[in-house]
Amino acid sequence: MGAETGADAADAARANRSGWDDGLIARRAADRRPGDGPRGRVPRARALEGPRDFPADEFGDLPPGGGEYGADLSVRLDALRELLGLSRTRLADDALHEAGRVLDEAVARRRLSAQHTVVAVAGATGSGKSTLFNSLAGVRISETGLKRPTTSAPIACSWTDGAAGLLDRLGIPGRLRRRPSPAGTGAGGDEGLRGLVLVDLPDHDSAVTAHREQVDWVLALVDAVIWVVDPEKYADAALHERYLRPLAGHAEVTFVVLNQIDRLPGDSADLVLDDLRRLLDEDGMALGEHGEPGAVVLALSALTGEGMEELRELLRAFVTERGAAGRRLAADVDAAAAGLRPVYVAEGRAGLGERARAEFADRLAAAVGAAAAGEAAEREWRRNAGRACGSPWLRLWRWYEARRVPGGGAVGPERAAVPPADVEVTARQRVEQAVRTLADAATHGLPAPWAQAVRESAVCGAKGLPEELDVLVLEAGVPRGNPPRPAWWPAAVLAQAAMTLLQVYGGLWLLGQVLGVLEPDLLPPFLLMLAGVAGGPVVEWGCWAAARGPARRYGQDAERRLREAAAGCGRAKVLDPVSAELLRYREVRERYAVVTGAGLG
Repeated sequence: MGAETGADAADAARANRSGWDDGLIARRAADRRPGDGPRGRVPRARALEGPRDFPADEFGDLPPGGGEYGADLSVRLDALRELLGLSRTRLADDALHEAGRVLDEAVARRRLSAQHTVVAVAGATGSGKSTLFNSLAGVRISETGLKRPTTSAPIACSWTDGAAGLLDRLGIPGRLRRRPSPAGTGAGGDEGLRGLVLVDLPDHDSAVTAHREQVDWVLALVDAVIWVVDPEKYADAALHERYLRPLAGHAEVTFVVLNQIDRLPGDSADLVLDDLRRLLDEDGMALGEHGEPGAVVLALSALTGEGMEELRELLRAFVTERGAAGRRLAADVDAAAAGLRPVYVAEGRAGLGERARAEFADRLAAAVGAAAAGEAAEREWRRNAGRACGSPWLRLWRWYEARRVPGGGAVGPERAAVPPADVEVTARQRVEQAVRTLADAATHGLPAPWAQAVRESAVCGAKGLPEELDVLVLEAGVPRGNPPRPAWWPAAVLAQAAMTLLQVYGGLWLLGQVLGVLEPDLLPPFLLMLAGVAGGPVVEWGCWAAARGPARRYGQDAERRLREAAAGCGRAKVLDPVSAELLRYREVRERYAVVTGAGLG
């Protein structure tokens, strides 16, 4: 106990000298309640809460000495934050959970030291990872032996001061923090490893559930990991399926070490190493061979020291570069983007083309009867022309027929505009069909969540649309009152009046001859009456022929007004909300492209 207390005091003194104030990690550690998990471990639920909104300057307001990411990674993180903000009301929280966790950890890691590289040593029971950990540290820190599990909690070894915040983030208490051997030619005296923070993890296949949870917890936070495998368990399915395959995208921050090669005779070590490379390739993990970026794979013996110098040299270059945290976070962003792909990317081209918009307007025009209204207006124009330019006798006969037949008079615009019940139902069904067809066209090629959002906007906008279209039919349907009269109507009326006067004059002339008032001469009055009788229909036919063009134009204007009114109503109620959703989707697609790195150019 005395030794542990001394170690705690030393760690506290080093933390005080560093002057580091990790408010975020301190709050998380202080908020831990009893029963949340193993001692010294930050509750997983708190770290993985989210996603949450990030202020625009969250990645810029950092404490002095905070880590700096590359320009591309900073742009991708900003895009990911904006993506979550745009998607929060459209996607379920569980779909955005991992992306929110990545943003949380990006902020937390950037607030900490950029001069340190945290590397975890992970492996299965009996793989010799604690022996390798001690060999790198140059001093016996982690217990080794036949007892299983040997490592029951993460143990950290820091080559330099100032790593207290990083270790707090990992939930490693002060009594489990060590320093390497500072003397001799051991690792502790290696200046090339300055800034390295090495963490020995419990066995990932431990029978104790808490140990496996600690492994998963720390692996999600460290900058890099050294996987230690042995000749017996290097092909373990649990290792490959649970860790190596899901973390294949983190190849650039992964070391895979085949330990205990001293137990393999002859060329067996090379054969096992080749088979290990094959398994990693099947897992999808890129191998860093021939100068290409990827995972480092090598064979060694931590017990005899064979191959350890090569590992140290690789770690020197890795730590000196100071880029592990950025590469790890970039891989996390890649993984989060891959998980989000189904909710942002789908096959086909999403959008609402002019053809779909035109078809929607045509269906609404059919629903309000724009064509029928145009035909009715055209008939009304012709009827008015007939009343104005027709024969007086014919108009008198029509007036008599209208008076003789009950209800045979002209139907007023108000009465004509009220549709029967079956017609109203058909119009409502046409409106609903138009909205469904438009929604189908708009959602083609959209991922399911965004397609659902578009459909909901279309359905919500369509509420009350049939009623508003009914009002439009009353206001912009068949024009009320008499159609306008062209300039030639007075001449036609005078011509009809002249024909009528000829008929009356000829009739009176004949009557005077019959009564003996005038001298008998039947041919002139008969010809005069015949000219009047024949001239009236000729004038009426000419008027009818001259009225065809204006009547058609009048009907077309009425149809166009009603069509435009219906289209404007449908645009305001349905098209604009749907277009807004599609615009939001295009915006998130652009942000998603930046997150994946494809839109950085």
